Amino acid sequence: MSVQLAREDALRLMRFVCAFAWADLEIQQAEREFVSKLIKALELEDDRAKILRWLESPPPAEEVDPTLVPRNHRALVLDAARHVFEADGVIHPNERAQFDLLEQLLC
Repeated sequence: MSVQLAREDALRLMRFVCAFAWADLEIQQAEREFVSKLIKALELEDDRAKILRWLESPPPAEEVDPTLVPRNHRALVLDAARHVFEADGVIHPNERAQFDLLEQLLC
């Protein structure tokens, strides 16, 4: 994923990615690796520790409110959510349900 986002927009995206990694209540190594690659791609190295904490405990629900996603970033959020769900090669029913809900809210 090669995208240029303002820092706050990139952090918003990472909050969504980390929150959706929690959909099956377990963070897999492949999901951690995806998050790490995304941190680098989004040039968020200075925020790495904060972002990795979201893999230890999910970000607060009010910080992953789909209504706060700018219209021009919605496809990006959906794409990133899809990638984190697929990262471990297994799509849990909770992941699918949360993705479907996110898609409905963003489209």
